[in-house]
Formats: sequence, structure tokens, C-alpha cells
Amino acid sequence: MGWDEVGLPPGTERMRLRRLTMGDVGALVELDSDPEVMRFLSGGVATPLAMIRDEQLPRLLTQYDRHPGLGSWAALDRETGEFLGWFALDPSADGTEAELGYRLRRSTWGRGLATEGSRALVRYAFDIVGVRRVWAETMAVNERSRRVMAKAGLHHVRTFHLQWDDPIPGTEHGEVEYELRAEEWAAGQERPAARRAR
Repeated sequence: MGWDEVGLPPGTERMRLRRLTMGDVGALVELDSDPEVMRFLSGGVATPLAMIRDEQLPRLLTQYDRHPGLGSWAALDRETGEFLGWFALDPSADGTEAELGYRLRRSTWGRGLATEGSRALVRYAFDIVGVRRVWAETMAVNERSRRVMAKAGLHHVRTFHLQWDDPIPGTEHGEVEYELRAEEWAAGQERPAARRAR
């Protein structure tokens, strides 16, 4: 599958990705209003409309120009065009590393979409953008998200504990970091000729 524009990751079999716009405020507010979606992020507390509209979304939109090829993208159902959630490769300060992120509507869970989108972004990050590392973090107790990270090719590198003013249930078990480095990605990619020779 190809690119619709420079800096836009390819979609997947079931999803099309596009840049976020200010027109996505309502969909993002709805997504962040689901207590289960926000369970391991805010303990189920919804993100206020003003924060999404005035802070989060404007910050995300500036990333497209600052670090071409990296950022956050709306995920749409390829057949219906329905907003499913978002995927992200959040750039480090120098743009040489990217944090993998995803947030999908609860109605999509259990269909493998998080893994499908994450695998596509990992491939894009290394093969097209050329980052040196893709990493992701979540709460240690977030088993569903940890499985997605592992299925996308990332591996656990550490468990760590942060101090929170308002800890949510499970915080006592810490946070986990997963990563995949460019050299590991390259070593895991077999050449088509080598596969055919087997």
C-alpha cells in the first residue's frame, strides 16, 4: 500500500490513516470519555474538551512540520470511513526516536486492529523515516497493551516506578518500557531471495 502524501504512513488492510485536524475534536473527546479506554491513563477520568481543543490537538498538529514523517494520525475504517481512534509515532526532541502510541474505541477491541496498526507504524518508522529506536510505555498491569507491543516486535527493557500526586489503581506495580532498535529491526528482516531459497 502506498502513501497518500509525504509523511503519511501507509494504511493497513482494514484501516486508513490520515493527519489529525481541528475537526477531530469531537471524535477525540468521545474517545477519551470512555472510562475503559482511559482506565490505564487517568483511572477512567475523561479528558476535558478544553484540554483536547486548546492544548493537546494544537500541540500534535505542530509535530507534522517539525518532524516530517512522525506524529499522530486518525485511524479510519477502510470501508465505512468511521473514526476508530488514533496511532502515533511521537518524536523525540531530535526526531531520531519515536514513541509508539495508540488509542482505539472500545467497540474495536479484540479485533487485532491495535496490533495491525502498530506493526505498520514500526515498519514505516524504520524503513521510511529511518529512526534509530521505537519505544512504548504503559502501566505494568496493562496486559492488553503489553501484548500489542510484543506482537509489534518490541521487547520489554525495564520496569520502573514513578511518583504520582494522584496514583490510579495498579500504579504500585510500576510502568514498563518496551523498545525495538534499528539494528534489531534490520537483523530481523530477511531478504526475499533468502526466503525463496529455503
